[in-house]
Amino acid sequence: MRNQQFAIRPTTPEQALAELHAVHFLDTTTDQLTTPSDLLAAFYAKSWPEFPDAASVDQQLYNLMATDQTDARTFLAAHDNVPVTVFYNLALQRLGFAVDRDFNLNDPLAAMAKIQLPVSDHAGADFTLAELKQAWYLLLATHTKNGQTFLDHLATHGYFVPFYDDPTVTKPLLFNGKTQPVFDTRKLLREVVYVESPQDTDHDGQRDLLKAEILRPIESNTGLKVPVLYTASPYNQGTNDEQGEALTHNVNVPLQAKQPAHPTLADIAAQPDTTPLPAGRAVDQTTHAAVETFARDESYTLNDYFLARGFAVVYAAGIGSKDSDGLCTTGDAEETTSTIAIIEWLAGNRTAFTTRAATTTIPAWWSNHQVAMTGRSYLGTLATAAATTGVTGLKTIISEAAISSWYDYYRDGGLVIAPGGFPGEDADVLAEEVFSREQLPADYHRIKDKWAAQLASITRDQDRMSGNYNTFWDARNYLKNAKNIKADLLLVHGLNDWNVKPRNVNNLWNAVRDLPVTKKLILHQGQHIYINAFRSIDYTDIVNLWLTHELLDVDNQADTLLPNVIIQDNTQPETWRAYPDWDAPTNTPVTYALQEDQLVPADLPTRAGAVSFNDQLPTEQFNHYVHHLTDWQNDLLGDKHDRMSGHRLIFKSAGLAQDLVLDGKPAVHLQVAVNQPVGMLSFQVVDFGAAKRLKPSPTILARKALDEGFQWREDDLREFQLGPVTPWHLISKGHRNLQNRTTTYQVDDLKPNVFYDLDVVLQPTHYRLLAGHQLGLVVYATDFGMTVRGNQDLQYSIQLADAHLTVPTIKD
Repeated sequence: MRNQQFAIRPTTPEQALAELHAVHFLDTTTDQLTTPSDLLAAFYAKSWPEFPDAASVDQQLYNLMATDQTDARTFLAAHDNVPVTVFYNLALQRLGFAVDRDFNLNDPLAAMAKIQLPVSDHAGADFTLAELKQAWYLLLATHTKNGQTFLDHLATHGYFVPFYDDPTVTKPLLFNGKTQPVFDTRKLLREVVYVESPQDTDHDGQRDLLKAEILRPIESNTGLKVPVLYTASPYNQGTNDEQGEALTHNVNVPLQAKQPAHPTLADIAAQPDTTPLPAGRAVDQTTHAAVETFARDESYTLNDYFLARGFAVVYAAGIGSKDSDGLCTTGDAEETTSTIAIIEWLAGNRTAFTTRAATTTIPAWWSNHQVAMTGRSYLGTLATAAATTGVTGLKTIISEAAISSWYDYYRDGGLVIAPGGFPGEDADVLAEEVFSREQLPADYHRIKDKWAAQLASITRDQDRMSGNYNTFWDARNYLKNAKNIKADLLLVHGLNDWNVKPRNVNNLWNAVRDLPVTKKLILHQGQHIYINAFRSIDYTDIVNLWLTHELLDVDNQADTLLPNVIIQDNTQPETWRAYPDWDAPTNTPVTYALQEDQLVPADLPTRAGAVSFNDQLPTEQFNHYVHHLTDWQNDLLGDKHDRMSGHRLIFKSAGLAQDLVLDGKPAVHLQVAVNQPVGMLSFQVVDFGAAKRLKPSPTILARKALDEGFQWREDDLREFQLGPVTPWHLISKGHRNLQNRTTTYQVDDLKPNVFYDLDVVLQPTHYRLLAGHQLGLVVYATDFGMTVRGNQDLQYSIQLADAHLTVPTIKD
């Protein structure tokens, strides 16, 4: 069990005392106490808000062990002093750690070090009165066994309930640079407004109205200006899952030859829409009172956490969603415009109405005009899109598993590539799934012909026939506008996310490296997941420190205290490391030559020659893999006598003499020929070596174990755990159409049986290969999980001379 807390803010003794007074652990009574034991007993009495009676508190102390022979009540009654060991024996128990299982009462400091919990400074074996106050301050900021700060744990038991209506309490209330849950979530206000967006995507002669659902603290009705967390979720108003499934494309089709063409990037650049906009609606009257409300929101537990801390939360589904106007467009400038329209209203720069009748406007009069965007996947994607506009009011985005260019989501190297787990999905399928106006029959009846035309246009322009980068994808490439970003960035991504692949966050990180904004990056070993309920990392605290700095203008050193890059280790559970950068230009490249079935150091002599494989499988085997992707992947990486022998090439290094840490983008160079005027290659970089590895998905340690506030919403506690021994692990992969050897938008000629140079950059990674393991490169063609599956009689040959794999590495 390891604990990593990156967001504990170093605090001066004077500031710590002031904050202990602010959260009422120090008061006029405790200030009069003269012995450390009396003070510690007073602290503990306050730490059981559900036990206000002195006898009940005594019973709680009676149930804690101060030493291996004495309970806490007896010890504190008999001693004036508080030994450091006694303090941490009690602290570990209150943090949820078990005596004799998690720590030994004779040496609690050893457990503190092993679990990586912070220990307060002390000069001797006993805490002085002053030292004890500082130790208690640090303990309140320390994580429990369930991965939340001790003060957050106390809050879930009602510690801050007396603060709700106390006029002497400053709101927001800060402790250790972070906001505290002193807002009563039972009194949240729920409102609906309709923001008038500067667009008319359904071409009805009126600007689109966009529904926004607002949750805000009741204190914002009486003068408190609050910051806003805004989640733009096209899924928020419902989805059309059956319709999307029906539209899913057949991927069991052959790869088609393409006509050579060499356009420039300028030739395919998307141009802004210059269609004149309808005039805005006339304003008859204005009010501060919303008319409509809602019963349930599309809860996101990170947002829920901040609702208890005085932040407002806004959810909006955007154009084409139920109760809004417009048509879905899947990621283009129109969707970005609808996304930032909500921000402009929250910042006081756009009009909203109380109802769809649009007769009475309502400002965001309760907003402090400071907005952060939150969310994962499509939600985080729209946050990225919004940031690239430089819109006023957007102070930061917390973008998780987000797309930075839709081409890198649905395409790769001139090929149609499915997001992992969703063969046949494409931009049109996603548009149909989120067009929730379809769920209102009369509304859909009025718009269905326009929607049919819009959907047909997306299907045509996404161009599944070629897989090339074209004007459609250029309009959905946010990286082109990365230079416009003014918001600070907190980016989160999974290194094993084959849905939104790591290239998306890597390209954005590299694009903003030199921009004058603060940017932080967290890379975990998961797939397409949230990480705000992990035990081993203080992600929620990181976000709290970050948002308190960004939206409340508190100088809590979030910009300098938090590491630039935090990466979860792939070999040791519950281990996160800080780095100055990821995929830095200064990384050291290590090159291996491809030699028969080996990867050898590039400076060793190699032999020339060619190796070949055929992509066509027996029909029964092909059909089996279509329906059993795990079997295909296992057979692909199995030994050379298995079912995929002759249908792929595997090159392995010798066992590594020492650990090798990959950091960045592996690249392959080779010469390839194919027996027909059409072809593709796929690549996987693999860690070969028997070992227990982290499971692909986090394990639920305890259901509903994390409260987001007092009698408020809950989340499951999760963590990555080691699984059984496995023989290999996929590190990176990539694909390339052999007719897109130059660029993804230019098509080259491909003559049968002629060797061509090919350079392919694979998905970026950060990965530790352990000593004794082998680095592997697998070369194949059809990727059953991602590419089209034509089962064509394609014979590929690779010249070994000058064929090599280069991996960027760092010393660690």
